[in-house]
Amino acid sequence: MKDAVYTHGHHASVLRSHLWRTAENSAAYLLGALRPGLDLLDVGCGPGTITADLAARVAPGRVTGVDTSTEVLERARAVAAERRVGNAVFAVADVRALGFPDDSFDVVHAHQVLQHVGDPVGALREMRRVCRPGGLVAVRESDFAAFAWYPRVPALAEWLELYRRVARANGGEPDAGRRLLSWARSAGFTDVTPGASAWCFATPEERSWWSGLWAERTTRSGYARLAVEGGHTTPERLVAVAEGWRAWGGDADGWFAVPHGEILCRV
Repeated sequence: MKDAVYTHGHHASVLRSHLWRTAENSAAYLLGALRPGLDLLDVGCGPGTITADLAARVAPGRVTGVDTSTEVLERARAVAAERRVGNAVFAVADVRALGFPDDSFDVVHAHQVLQHVGDPVGALREMRRVCRPGGLVAVRESDFAAFAWYPRVPALAEWLELYRRVARANGGEPDAGRRLLSWARSAGFTDVTPGASAWCFATPEERSWWSGLWAERTTRSGYARLAVEGGHTTPERLVAVAEGWRAWGGDADGWFAVPHGEILCRV
């Protein structure tokens, strides 16, 4: 199996969406299981906003945030410093081979990671390896095929079909949310609590933010480059799709839902 390519890249439009994420809006399903003193690993931590929130929940337990990008880890360290989070450290690591001893953490968490991994079952096995007996592996993934919006904008339908094609060509699985339970069972977990939740963007401010970042991402991010270089579309079509995003964002009736699958796996 070939290595997967991270479809989004780390363009400013991507980081804006990542920096918006909090434990409350992106890991609420996990929060009830956290308590002070737990050691937690945040896999694919990105700029560290969720990591910092989780660190506050488990302090004085230690939190380790890992990512494959040294650049984004510098941003994560800055976020932790700004919030005066003293129990979090950050390091380069890959979910396929985390580099920690067996049974190192009480909780192993990943948000929007497995959809970008060529072997999600193997990644879950690796997360399980570093989790202590009795601990939790917690994963949340969006499900692109289940995205829903109104009004119907033809350019957004083109965007969704294109994104899913590009992501799969890069070795990922954009409809990961619905597959989490199956992947967990294939990875050997027998005590799995599955669930779902969603982001919704419908206020004028939310529509402006969501449509603006996707319009920019569609023409300027790593995704845009991969879409064109892979022969999936043309720069002209990407501009048209971006205009569709802006049209949707300016519609007073605009509503967009991003469903996520979630799993809590007891080790």
